[in-house]
Parts: sequence; structure tokens; C-alpha cells
Amino acid sequence: MASKEILKQLIDHLYEFDSQYQGNEDYTMTDFLGFLNASQGNQLHSTRELAGGEEEWVRDNQDQNTEIARMLVFIHRYAVIYFKKALKESTINTLDEFSFLIVLMTYPFLTKTELINKLIMEKTSGVEVIKRLLKQELIREFDNPNDKRSVMVAITPKGKQELSELLPKMGLVGSVVVGNLKPTEISSLSFLLQKLDYHHNDIFMNYKSLGLEELFQKTEDLKKGDKRFDNNN
Repeated sequence: MASKEILKQLIDHLYEFDSQYQGNEDYTMTDFLGFLNASQGNQLHSTRELAGGEEEWVRDNQDQNTEIARMLVFIHRYAVIYFKKALKESTINTLDEFSFLIVLMTYPFLTKTELINKLIMEKTSGVEVIKRLLKQELIREFDNPNDKRSVMVAITPKGKQELSELLPKMGLVGSVVVGNLKPTEISSLSFLLQKLDYHHNDIFMNYKSLGLEELFQKTEDLKKGDKRFDNNN
């Protein structure tokens, strides 16, 4: 293929990427490379067979979208197993506790509601995580000077120390989770997961009370470009 043709295709891909990008910040070359890798199709690879030989109609009715959803659940379960190994000797007992602390590490303080929403948790479950962290003195709470109805939380020096000791192991967990993916595949996966997270976070924040069929219709509208998932919808 001539260099001019490659350049033309590259420009076309850049325009396509620019129209699809939904991040909160300006995109980077890494983001664009991830998009390019994701658009180049799949390579043959080894897979494991989950379905048995009975009731073949069940297997035949499992489309690719359902398969992706199921694979995401499996990968989450694998990751939890690896995270538990990293937390074995830590005061931090769960992945949720670690996630709360890593977010608080990057803010001077947050309201409890803000923290829970950032971690995509239901209020009841999030409050329980906060209670455990308070009991371990890994975070502290104090009144919100601007709103007496809410309470602020912040990470403590003890929490920062525990987190800093755990981060190297979490780096190992990340390396184990990406497994046998090549660097270009990792970039592609990162791009696609961030794109999905942006989409689903908007649903979580603004539309989680809708029924499944209504959420499906909003997703279809988004695919067609009829509507954007924003606060005006």
C-alpha cells in the first residue's frame, strides 16, 4: 500500500475517533492508538468452551453482546481473586476499601455521597465501606461547612501509609490481570473500557431508575446518534 493511501486512511480514522471520543479531557496519542488497534479486527486466539451439548438452542441464542457481558463478569471475578492475594497482609481488607482510599488520596476531601457515586456503589453498600474505613482510622469524617445535611470524609495519614505500602502489589495485580495481551491490545482494551465506563457512568448517575427496556432504548438512540447521554435528556 502506498504511503499516501496509508496517510489518507489514518486521517479518516482520526476524524472517526474525534467524532466518537467521549472523555472528560482532551484525548492523547495513546487514546488514538488504542482506537486504531480496536478497529483493526480480531486475531485468532485460544478460547475455552463453556457450553455443553444439551439444549443447543440456549447456546445458539447467545449473541456477541451477551458474550461480552459474561466475559466482563468473569474477568472481574479473576481480578477479585488476585486482589485478595495482594490484600492478604494489609489492614485494607477489601477491593472496595482500596478503591475508596485511592480516590480519596487524590482529593483533599469529598462528601460521602460524592465518594460513593464515584465508586459506582449503592448508598447502603457504600456507607458500610465508609464505616469500616472509619473504624480502622484510615479515613476521618467531619461536618460540611457549606451544607449541614452532608458529611465530608478525607484520608488520614494512616490511610496514606497503608495505601502507599499496598500500591506496588496492586501494580503486580494489574500486570497479572492483563495477562497475555500484547501492548497494542492493552491500549485497545484500555480505550474501549474507558469508552464503556463513560457511557455507563452517565446511566448510573442519571438514568439508573429506568427499567431495562428503557435503558436499552436509550442505548439504541445513542448508537443512532439521535441523542446524547447528557444531563439535558
